Amino acid sequence: MSHDVVADALSKIMNAKKAKNKEVLISNYSKLLLNILEVAKKNGYIESYNINKNNKKLKIIIGKLNDCKAIKPRFEVRVREIEKYVRRYLPARDFGIIIISTSEGIMTHYDALTKNKGGSLIAYFF
Repeated sequence: MSHDVVADALSKIMNAKKAKNKEVLISNYSKLLLNILEVAKKNGYIESYNINKNNKKLKIIIGKLNDCKAIKPRFEVRVREIEKYVRRYLPARDFGIIIISTSEGIMTHYDALTKNKGGSLIAYFF
């Protein structure tokens, strides 16, 4: 049975935000989730995150975040199809990011458009 670490972590982040908590502890994490959090941190949606070596939990401090969710199923998109999913998942143009896994790594849809790369949709933040 598979376990979606990214979807669970983003769900915990949103539950903590709705409960007006500034931080959240996550016990299951992966390299993919850490890469997604790094992109979210660069864009200001996450203030910081670090791994506690003692209990092996990931501590995330929430930044200026309205909503974040994993995109399921993880659609494969070409460069010319990215705009369709931006309209579907984001509330307005130039408001939020869609995180895409490309052959050059995890990046926002803005970077994927400028680098002319398609890939797999992972999550969105706004």
